[in-house]
Amino acid sequence: MSNSFLGIDISKEKIDVHLSRDQETWSGQFDNSSQGFKQLQKWLKKRRVDQLHTCMEATGSYGEELAYFLHEQGYQVSVVNPKIIKHYGLSKMQRNKTDKLDAKLIAQYCQKEGPLLWHPPSEAERTLRALTRRLEALTANRTREKNRLTAQTHPDAVKRSIEETIAFYTQQIETLEAQIQDHINLHPEELKEKQQLLTSIPGIGNKTAAILLAELPDIDLFRSVKQVTAFAGLTPKQLQSGKTKRAGGIYKLGSRRLRTALYFPALTGKIHNPVLRQMADRLAERGLTGMSAIAALMRKLLQLVYGVLKSERPFDPDYVVNVQVTA
Repeated sequence: MSNSFLGIDISKEKIDVHLSRDQETWSGQFDNSSQGFKQLQKWLKKRRVDQLHTCMEATGSYGEELAYFLHEQGYQVSVVNPKIIKHYGLSKMQRNKTDKLDAKLIAQYCQKEGPLLWHPPSEAERTLRALTRRLEALTANRTREKNRLTAQTHPDAVKRSIEETIAFYTQQIETLEAQIQDHINLHPEELKEKQQLLTSIPGIGNKTAAILLAELPDIDLFRSVKQVTAFAGLTPKQLQSGKTKRAGGIYKLGSRRLRTALYFPALTGKIHNPVLRQMADRLAERGLTGMSAIAALMRKLLQLVYGVLKSERPFDPDYVVNVQVTA
């Protein structure tokens, strides 16, 4: 039987689907609930769907349970950045936007581009991701309160309230950081050994390693280092017109959390990591500075991350420094 492709547009209450097989297409709508998932499965069986590649946008908790359900049914599942679908729609000159049309667009993208397959993280990885994302939220809240404290003069009562709130967030952050490390330590083969590999790279500490472990899928799912940099949204952008050719930054069509996690380690690694230091010197000689240079260092750092996880060997500067460094 021919391959079928299912595009799914997800909202809090409903899921719109578009099924494509050869020259046939079907559309449907179901509740975003366990009962709706079962109805979708019956709908697919009625259309004699066997080999199915499903694709949906990454919409956080709204689509997570559906992804798990479809994977358990034996279907191939891809979860892609919404920005990718948006740009794909622009390339198709799509002017109208409805849930039904979005589902059709996602199905077309799935069939045309064959996106990376999603595999459910383990329970330990899911817990780590929840913990690190909670830490991210608490840190952002504390930063807002600190900015509020210094932005203007406050009455004493307001100032005390802000300071107490900052102290509360600080205590919560410290507690959560300890819980994250305890969780990693409790899973030596699944998390702890990988953390040790990551922290062997100068510039990456335990906190950054925890985020990388939480946000990166199984490294064996990537067929090349280019797929990893694309997943993180660190693919370099080239701008060329006639004889003019220059670097144009990066395509931010990937994981914002990974890019954020790599930013400060890249700056630290520029000083302490021999590979990044050598690369920074070469970029400076070429006149590449500022954010373009930092993005190149972040990309190289992610390549080192891929290398140690893929090889299951700690960072070795004597080995890596001899490899040609490119921006």
